[in-house]
Amino acid sequence: MKPMLLSPATDLPSGEEWIYETKYDGFRCLLYWDEEIPKLISRNGKELNLHFPEIIKYCEEIYPLLKDFIPLTFDGELVNLRNNLQSHFSTVQVRGRMKNQSNITKHAKEFPCHFIVFDVMRLKGELLVNRTLKKRKEILEGFFTEKRLPTSVDYKNSSRLQLIDVFTEEGYLWNKIVSNNGEGVVAKRSTSPWESEKRTSNWLKIKNYRFVSVILTKFDKSNGYFHGAIFQGTDLIEVVIFKHGLTEDEEKTLFAFFENNGTKRGPNIWELPPSICVDIACIDFDGKQLREPRFHAFNFNQEPPECTWHHMQRQLHPIPDNITITNPDKPIWSTIEVSKDEYLLYLQKAAPYLLPFLRERLLTVIRYPHGATGESFYQKHCPDYAPDFIETEQVEDINYIVCNDIETLLWLGNQLALELHIPFQTRYTDKPTEIVFDLDPPSANEFSLAIIAAKQMKAIFDQFTITSFVKTSGGKGLQVYIPLPKNRFTYQETRIFTQFICQFLCEQQPDLFTTERLKKNRNNKLYLDYIQHDEGKTIVAPYSPRGSEKGLIATPLNWDEVNDSLTPNAFTLPAVIERLEKQKDPFSSFREVDNKEAFTAILTQLKELIKG
Repeated sequence: MKPMLLSPATDLPSGEEWIYETKYDGFRCLLYWDEEIPKLISRNGKELNLHFPEIIKYCEEIYPLLKDFIPLTFDGELVNLRNNLQSHFSTVQVRGRMKNQSNITKHAKEFPCHFIVFDVMRLKGELLVNRTLKKRKEILEGFFTEKRLPTSVDYKNSSRLQLIDVFTEEGYLWNKIVSNNGEGVVAKRSTSPWESEKRTSNWLKIKNYRFVSVILTKFDKSNGYFHGAIFQGTDLIEVVIFKHGLTEDEEKTLFAFFENNGTKRGPNIWELPPSICVDIACIDFDGKQLREPRFHAFNFNQEPPECTWHHMQRQLHPIPDNITITNPDKPIWSTIEVSKDEYLLYLQKAAPYLLPFLRERLLTVIRYPHGATGESFYQKHCPDYAPDFIETEQVEDINYIVCNDIETLLWLGNQLALELHIPFQTRYTDKPTEIVFDLDPPSANEFSLAIIAAKQMKAIFDQFTITSFVKTSGGKGLQVYIPLPKNRFTYQETRIFTQFICQFLCEQQPDLFTTERLKKNRNNKLYLDYIQHDEGKTIVAPYSPRGSEKGLIATPLNWDEVNDSLTPNAFTLPAVIERLEKQKDPFSSFREVDNKEAFTAILTQLKELIKG
């Protein structure tokens, strides 16, 4: 049995007989589950169990729950989710090529994958391929619901098996795919059977192509491929090799241009100096080459020096149509040469990590209309000119913005909201979902005090078996986080704990730490702020920029990074973009930790001490 195949299409079909799903950029495979350990079989018949151990481990863990439904067979996609609508193909591809098991294990921990299920061919050994897609979807929905497996895709959920979302309105899903840089949409006829290895018009794929301008540099007559490049600084970097999409006349015209204006470098190779630009349709960039490139059009209005790395990044991450950008070239952080457009690109790349902390929280922003070194003002109330898609929540006389999506985040970015501050609870609870300790040294020169305090806190929390996290403040200090279960502990209860921790540290090292609120009375000591953790107060969100001239980001850290070599000035906006592309988000497991039992135990002890 091999996967049913998709037929390419340029337009989404419409009508009641069609349903729509996200097309993920990963490995298509079948999950055969006949015994306790299932098999992941690729489209080409290769077993992938060793390459994706996190999927197999998860299946083994839930086997007792599902064994009454085995044998079963699922059709789906192995993905590395960057958001609910986008998979990072390069991560999946790298894993699929790995051979060393220790490297695979390390990669699985740092960049875990999901198996997104979109069809079922067997359940309890019964073959379902002749049932209609609609019926198979109903069976899948019932199975996932009964077994309490995720019935919707959630990139922050550690459940490795998740059910794909199904839509009946094509325009809504397409707009979401475009806004979140997804690969495309799959349209399926609801009456279709599941047909092994067949490519029919019942399943259609519509790609979300992006268009990148490149400079033509080389032609290889032996294979018919053209080469394209962009400028990164003063260097010309090759980013594409293509031949598809050209008509016969276009190919002849281009070859003649190379032959007449280029330099012959071999029997079949011609090279051109930067002179002519073309637009290439692609679905992504894998770090070295544009993926699935096709010639789109000659671009005679583009000058070669304009084909830059930043320009390519912007074309790969287009702004959604419902967002109007003003003055994109405006300097925002002049010291590090970051414009408004580059800030918006940062927000697009950081959104998967930033949005989970903004979600369902009443937002306070600090706007810098003239850039980071200009005047600023706090804004809580949503302005009257905000577009209709901006979600708000009225609390007393303030109509707060709630930033739950990329569109709202980019609109705020265009308003030059550089700092994003959030309360310690969502709008659906009056109890905190985390504790945050703000470690505030007297100046950046005493940042080492924040390192000492954070490490001592970590040692205490470890002793209590409380899981903690740490981030830079984006200024001169650090902030230590403790996740809490929702609707469990009051601010009065958390105050007992935070006050105890801070006073304990001050008693242990009174020459280094203080809880004195007045700066003039701190005597150059690190301020341990537990008063700030309260209802109505806010803290800068993880991955929010700060309005300083250095362009620093409030950056989550791994605990082993909190050492003598740590400096907050290393976490500038460009550096954090590079960091996100190269390593796992240190806060990725934040919402999977609730600390309920450990925190209850220490709180009980502290309450007894107070009574005594």
